[in-house]
Order: sequence, then C-alpha cells, then structure tokens
Amino acid sequence: MNARCTTPVRPLRESLLSTGFVFVGATDMRALLADSGSLNDWHDFEESWNNLAFDAYLADHGRYRRRRHAVFTAREVDGRRMLEREPHQPHFQSLEYNALQGGIERWFDPITIGDGASLRTILSFCHELFSGAKPDTNTWRVETHQFRIEAGDGKPGQPTPEGVHRDGVDFVLVLMIRRTNIAQGTTTIHTRDDRLLGSFTLSAPFDAALVDDQRVFHGVTAVEPADPARPAHRDVLVVTFKRDGS
Repeated sequence: MNARCTTPVRPLRESLLSTGFVFVGATDMRALLADSGSLNDWHDFEESWNNLAFDAYLADHGRYRRRRHAVFTAREVDGRRMLEREPHQPHFQSLEYNALQGGIERWFDPITIGDGASLRTILSFCHELFSGAKPDTNTWRVETHQFRIEAGDGKPGQPTPEGVHRDGVDFVLVLMIRRTNIAQGTTTIHTRDDRLLGSFTLSAPFDAALVDDQRVFHGVTAVEPADPARPAHRDVLVVTFKRDGS
C-alpha cells in the first residue's frame, strides 16, 4: 500500500495523522514548497551535496555515506512562526533508537546552505505541517541532515545501516534531492511489531516521505549502481521535528 496525498497542506496533514506516513510525489511536493517560500537558489542547494565529508561514525567502518548537519529552533511567537539556527552541535541518538551508532555524540560538518532560500522554505513547510498536527506545541527542535549514499560495483550503499528504526523524534521528512546511476533504495514503513504498512521508492527530485515517528518505523533498502562502471550516489535531505523538552 502507498499512502499518497495531493496539495494543499491540510489534507496532507490529515493523511499523515491517519496513516502514520505519506508519500508525496515530486509535482505535489514542489507545489507545496513553492506555496511556503522561494526555491530560487535550488541549483546551489542541490550542488551543495557535492561537498559533504565522509561519515566517520559508521559501525561497519564503511565509506559509503557522506553528510552534514545543522540544528534549528522553530517556535511560534505572537502568531508568527520563527526559525533560528542554533550554534553548531553534535547529533545524538540513544541506543534505544540507534543500536549501531547511538549512545555517543556525533560531530558532523555544519550545513553550509542553512541561510539559503530553499532550506528555509523546506523548514517553513515542515513547521506549518507538523505544528498543525501538534497544535499544543510551541517550540520544536529541528535537525537537518544532508546525506549522500554512494555505491560501487559489488559495494552497495546502506541508507539506513541500523535497519528498520525510529529516530526518537515526532516527525520526519525525507526529501529526494538527486539520484545518479542508482538502483533500488526502497523505503519501507512498519508497525511496532514489524508488520509492513507500505513501501515506495523516492526516485525523482522532490519526491518525499513524511513519517510520524511516534507511530511507525521506517527503513531504506541498500542501493546499487545501475551501471557498475559509472559513479553512483543517492542524495537526500532529512529533517526531523521534535517537541522541545520531549
């Protein structure tokens, strides 16, 4: 089953709350973002994935994942939604949510496009969507992650080496930026008792997955090069929203 929804935000939110996840196709997602702000620096935003450092914390010591990270605070003040970038800080997950790489502070290079229009627009969209789902929440901790998963001949890349999991937050957006010579990479959604709820593949730029992390688990299958003789990578932006103090 694929839970799908079209614009505007309200039915999207209702679908997310009803099913625990939604796949949003590229056309709809781009329209939703355009309603939230400007994407006039999208080319530079997309190209910034070419400047990510290797993830040094992988338990298997692999060199297939590159990333950058930043933390924001989203809050509502006098009816206005505000977004503020926080000083650079580590990413932390408990072992409960990440048995492979959890339990330690992981320092990644800071995101360099944090003040750009496209990222601000994406975060504004998320703020509107997720705040409406939790109207009693005034302040959110927002983490943004740029991921590049690389694959080679006989060397598949692992988008989620920890397997099917939860992130320990409230909501997650996974936005496809670009797939280059990539096969596979299916997103799967599961119940707490590992029953499969749905699956889909983020294949086109702007394809997106929205996940209610309190209700469902998610994972992504390994990616392989479509043509083993050429470079292959999968670029996504992951945004998490967690209620402040939760």
